[in-house]
Amino acid sequence: MSSLLSLVSIVFWGVLVLSVLVFVHEGGHYLAARAFHVRATEFFLGLPCRWHLSRRSRKVGTEFGVTPLLLGGYTRICGMEGTEDELLAPALALVTERGRVRVEDLARELGCDVDRAYGLMATLSDWASVEPYYDPELGEEPSQKTYPAAFQAPARDASLLTQYDRGNDFSRPGATAAGEPRAVDLPPEELLAHERARTYLGTSLPKRLAMLVAGPAVNVLLAFLIVTCALMARGVDYVPNVTTIGGVEEGSVAEAAGLKAGDTITAVDGTAVDTWEAMSAALAPLLEEGRDFTLTYERDGSEHDVSIDLPDGEPTELLGVLAQTATYHPSLPEAAQATLAYTGQVASYVAQLIQPQHTMEVLDQSSSVVGISVMASEAASSGPYELALVAAALSMSLGFMNLLPIPPLDGGKVLVELIQLVIRRPLSARVQNGLSYVGLAFFAFVFLFVLKNDIVRFVIG
Repeated sequence: MSSLLSLVSIVFWGVLVLSVLVFVHEGGHYLAARAFHVRATEFFLGLPCRWHLSRRSRKVGTEFGVTPLLLGGYTRICGMEGTEDELLAPALALVTERGRVRVEDLARELGCDVDRAYGLMATLSDWASVEPYYDPELGEEPSQKTYPAAFQAPARDASLLTQYDRGNDFSRPGATAAGEPRAVDLPPEELLAHERARTYLGTSLPKRLAMLVAGPAVNVLLAFLIVTCALMARGVDYVPNVTTIGGVEEGSVAEAAGLKAGDTITAVDGTAVDTWEAMSAALAPLLEEGRDFTLTYERDGSEHDVSIDLPDGEPTELLGVLAQTATYHPSLPEAAQATLAYTGQVASYVAQLIQPQHTMEVLDQSSSVVGISVMASEAASSGPYELALVAAALSMSLGFMNLLPIPPLDGGKVLVELIQLVIRRPLSARVQNGLSYVGLAFFAFVFLFVLKNDIVRFVIG
């Protein structure tokens, strides 16, 4: 029964901590997108799943919800998928003017095949410029895995703004409902530019980079705040360089001599000592020789002498006294400086993962979901302070890990953006997919390697 409870605790705390940290990460992407007026259609706790609980925000249009797959979270920012096509503009104009169009009819009027027409609709759906129409008479429903036979225009206000756009006002005359035909005075290319401007692809490079970096940045910032606040509230334990005894080990020579915690040693065999270092230096030769000696100590304001009887000629490693500990509560600047140093250490450690001479060394010291869950469970059993520090360490590692220049991580997407800036043209979908496959293969190897280590460490023992 205890083993079962332990397993439940490990799973619970692992899922909780990882879900919260990934949810926070995705929240950074979402908030950055909203700040730059980029459409975001979904924001969920949990991995994508057809079964979920959700509610659409009337103010921003985003669907907020939770799925049963609680190992993470995701946000859908418009314009991060899809491909460029010269038929996007006429396709958007046609759906907007008709209100609702079957894909077969769209393909016929545009003079393209049905697969290409579906590709156009997929891109414009990703932009939230059109939306799938699920016809109940055809047995279609939103939970199906395939696109429906038709697509329709979304609800728009008089300024062509959708529910996802900031500043929309559907109360003014000129607004149209979803699927309602609408005459547009703009040429198709201008209408497409109007829509593109509200997507990830339509923003400037600095804004795109900011959206990509926002997720990892929030993870690092969260960890920074947790560690800084924890240092200030809990303080830092240290050993003051004094000769006051903090504790006496059970069964030790010191216990046999009657020494107690709080006693202050003033002399060792007649040699005055006033620091822990001086006391240790004076004790070392006496313990090594196994020679009896006298300790002078103060207790309750009175000085006492005690004879330490060691086995003659037999070396003794320890006297059995423990140093006194004290707690120092750093100020905000001191705590922030210490956290900044810790942040640099974590960043340096994560960066070694992509340095071939250090990769295996880093992997040997890394943990998978199994190890993270065990650490979270153990920290939770120790108290909120320990759990907060573990969560902070994981959050900071997650943030810096996502900044590695490996697709499909955020850092990999930043790398692709910078490459496109240098070559002054977009990388083809084929090249980007190839880079993503290489990155996925690398992380599959990393996952399996650290999972094997965790199984040996925590399961097999």
